[in-house]
Formats: sequence, C-alpha cells, structure tokens
Amino acid sequence: MTPPAIHVLPEHVARLIAAGEVVSRPLDVVRELVDNALDAGATRIEVDLDGGGLTLVQVRDNGGGIPAAFVELAPLRHATSKLAPDTGAALHVTTLGFRGEALWAAAQAGELQLVTRPAAQVGACELLACGDEVQVGRTSAPAGTTVTVRRLFARLPARLRTQAPPATEAREVTALLGRYVLHWPGLHWRLCVDGEVRLTHAPADHRGAVASVYGPLNANRVLAVAQAGVRGVVSRPELTRPRRDRMHFSVNGRPVQAPPELERAVIEGYGELLPAGAAPLCVLDLTVGPDEHNPNVHPAKQVVALADLGGVAAAVRAAVQGALSRHPLARAAPAPLSPAAAPPPPTHEHFPALTLLGVYQDLYLLAQGEGDLWIVDAHAAHERALYEDLRRTLNAAPPLDLPEPELLHLTPEQRARLQERAPELQAWGLTIEDFGAGLARLRTLPAALAALGVPRLHEQIVEAALGTGPDPQREVLARLACAPALKAGMLDHARGAAVLQALSACQQPWACPHGRPTALRLPERDLAHSFGRRGVRDVPRGRDAARPVAAGGAPELSER
Repeated sequence: MTPPAIHVLPEHVARLIAAGEVVSRPLDVVRELVDNALDAGATRIEVDLDGGGLTLVQVRDNGGGIPAAFVELAPLRHATSKLAPDTGAALHVTTLGFRGEALWAAAQAGELQLVTRPAAQVGACELLACGDEVQVGRTSAPAGTTVTVRRLFARLPARLRTQAPPATEAREVTALLGRYVLHWPGLHWRLCVDGEVRLTHAPADHRGAVASVYGPLNANRVLAVAQAGVRGVVSRPELTRPRRDRMHFSVNGRPVQAPPELERAVIEGYGELLPAGAAPLCVLDLTVGPDEHNPNVHPAKQVVALADLGGVAAAVRAAVQGALSRHPLARAAPAPLSPAAAPPPPTHEHFPALTLLGVYQDLYLLAQGEGDLWIVDAHAAHERALYEDLRRTLNAAPPLDLPEPELLHLTPEQRARLQERAPELQAWGLTIEDFGAGLARLRTLPAALAALGVPRLHEQIVEAALGTGPDPQREVLARLACAPALKAGMLDHARGAAVLQALSACQQPWACPHGRPTALRLPERDLAHSFGRRGVRDVPRGRDAARPVAAGGAPELSER
C-alpha cells in the first residue's frame, strides 16, 4: 500500500481545527475573562451564564478598561498589554492573563462583544468580533469592561457535540467562581445562571469567603494563617473530609491545582490532630517571586511550576503548625438539645486546669474547668501523655545494642522504604539492616523503647517504622503509646485525676497521636438553654464568653 502523502494544511483548515484551543468549553471562557478583569484592577465582577455558557457568557467588571486607541487590537491573536514583547518578559509574569489569546480564542469559537471605557475617557467603545471579522464603534457605558460571548461553538459542530450538558457546565462554573471568591475575598462577586443568582459575595476576609462558598458553620471552624508568603485559613481538626476536594491553593493570586507535595505539607502540619485518611478544609494564598514560578505549563494555566517546591512546602507546613498552635482545639460536645446559637469561646493557648467530678462507663472522665463541663476520653488522653513522654525521652540515652540481633521478614514495599529511611531511622537510634532474602536485621533500639512491656515489641516497631505514614518516628511512638494506655475497666478516681494532670502538661493535649479528640467541651450556657433556664444562667461565661464583633460584621455563630 502506498503511504499517504504528507502536506501542509491550508490556513483556513488549520484555523478551524485550532479555533478556541484556549477555549475548549464555556468554563475556559469564564476563567480567561475573570483573569482579565482581575488584571484590570476590578473590585466588582459579575458573571452571567445562559445555556451552560453555550448560549451566553458575560463578564462585567469595573476595572481600568481599554483605551479607545487600542480596542481594535484587543481580539488579535497574541495581542496583549500584560507582557512586554521580549523574551525576558515571559520569565517574569506578574499577571493572571499574559498570552493574549483569550479574546481571540473567544472570537474564533463564538460571537464576541466587548464594551469598554476607562474612567477618564469620554464615551465607550464597542467591539464586535466573529472569526477574523472585527467591527469597532462608539457607545455609552459605565467605566469598566463588559465582555459577552454568544453562540459558543455554533460554527464548530464537532466541538459542540462533545460539550457537557448545560447543568454540568453551570455546576463547574459555579465551583470555579467559588474558588476565585476564596482567593480574592476582598472583591464583590456575583454569578447568575439562567437568570437565577447562584453565588454572591461582599468584600470580606478569608473567613467571610468560606462563609459565602461553604456556609457560616464551616466558616466558624476555620483558623487564620498569616506567615510570610502564606496567608489564608485552615479548618479546625474536627472539620475534615475523606477527600481533598476542599484544599484550595493560589500562587500569586492564580487559583491552581496544587501539587501533592503542598497538600501533604498541610496535612503534615496538623501532625497527630488528623486521623489517617482525613483531609482538612484550607484556603492558602502563596506568594513567590515572579522568577520563582512558571505559569505557562498548562493550557488553562491551572498548574504552575515552582522553582523551590520543597521550600514552599516547608513554609506551608510551618504556617499551618503555627496557626494550630495559637488556638484551643477542644471540640464542642454534642448539645443535649438544640439551643440557640452562641458565640465561640475566646482564644486560649493552653489546656485548662480541670477538676475531676467522676468516671462514666469506666472510660470517660467528667471534669469542670473555666465554667464548662469537660468530657475526657481517658484512653485517648493517657495515650497522648504516654506518646509525649516517649518523644521527650527518645534520645535521652544512647541506643541499646541488642545482644542478639533479631531477624524479621519484610515485604517488598517495606524493603523499598528501608532503603529510603535507613539513615533517618538510625539518627534516632533504630538500626535496621537489609539481610537479603526478604529479611531484615534489627540491631539497635532507642533505650526508651527497649524497656517497654509491649507484646511483639520488635515486630511492631519495624512495622510502624516501615509503614505508609510520612513520619516513621511518630508512627512508631503512637503505636507503642496505644498498647499500655488505660482501657475500659481499668479506670478509677485516682487514675483519672492523674490522667487529667498528665494531659494538662502535654504540649499538644487536644488529640491522641492518631488524631482522635481527647476532650469535648459543654458550656453551662448550653445546659441552661436545654433546661429552659434564663437570667443569670443565660450569660456566657468562661470559655463560652463572646468574641468581639468583627468590623462591619455580626457576632460569630456557635462552633456547634
């Protein structure tokens, strides 16, 4: 068979194939136009969507507008005011849009209308573009820019047939606008879908943005993060999900799909406060130098390459740890009924001094402190105290050489992890050598661990050290602290008092090493409401006292 001839496609055919390569769906149009509005310095952005965006996409802003002399150039391919025409400029991108393809792609894929006026200009300009046909005229309009794209892909039937249903596209656009709200909380936002308002947001901080997108109850459970290069909010440990779909990052203002390293850094910042497999809600704005990132590695600019990803991850981890360390992390006990919402407690950095009242079901401690009733899980609290004691004494003495090194069987995955972790393990006294044939030889143990009366001690240490957790030392100590911790039936008043005293001395008393809470808090005010009491008993006290009202806002809702 004769091979087919190779030929260059005619320009008009190539243009049809490539039309809208930046715009493959209505979501792309919205993203590009919102980026342009933000780059124009807009403080109010309104998005209208009809027919899932295939019928109409409209983005209005009150930004700087386009001067009349340059309007005709706006829909030309690679025409941009955001990037100087030299090679070096592409390496120092400081705007969200920079390729100069958004308006050109929209005009190639649909019918583009642009009405724009700088504040100092008399009269506005109107541009109509469809394919390569461009018309410019004069009109009247307020300062800012309104871009409308109609009949998207009507001239590209093959692409039109592959579009998602309108409801699906509207959902995706709503999620996208929600991300912009989270990362640009200081602006006015509005999204209207088929004449129905789906999302509104007035200028606020990150907590207010979380309230607009995820509701006020979630907003009441986030903590502020403020560190050089990392700002935003993270959720308290009780607000978690089995998925990472509410972990949001932006780099220099651009919402991005974060690399796994940044997601792991956030989770590692929680340490033992999160159970395995749980992910928090977070909104983090990262700031790096223009030459420290490359935003031009993804067609939709959703992925950026960071020059120092490890350094950024370390900064994120430290910022999350700092935010959590500044707040009390006791979780609210379930209300007996549903009392009226009460303000959350003020910030306390330390675990309160508790007085033991009694033991419930041989496992829970009932105590009082700071005007509240506290319910302490004795096993979790004792486990936390044992864990921190092991961590303090781990390197207090030299490692202990085993008189007879023990041979243990390793799986292939464990052998691979041993190759990666052997130096780290040896640094804190655990020497494991690959012995071949699927075996490993345990030669030294930290002295603090060698004396523990834990069944299968050596086997448990090796399993935890070579497990899937990111921090082998924490995994080992957490497992060894669990076995001797008080269990149901072992608790009495004296042991309970000792557990409370040990818990109050812990550096991180709010959760056991596996992420379960150690204590729940029930304010007296909630009890008073539940029993129908009013008057003196209705006044917030102790940790239930109200926080000051934020400027321009209402009192915060109860953490419950």
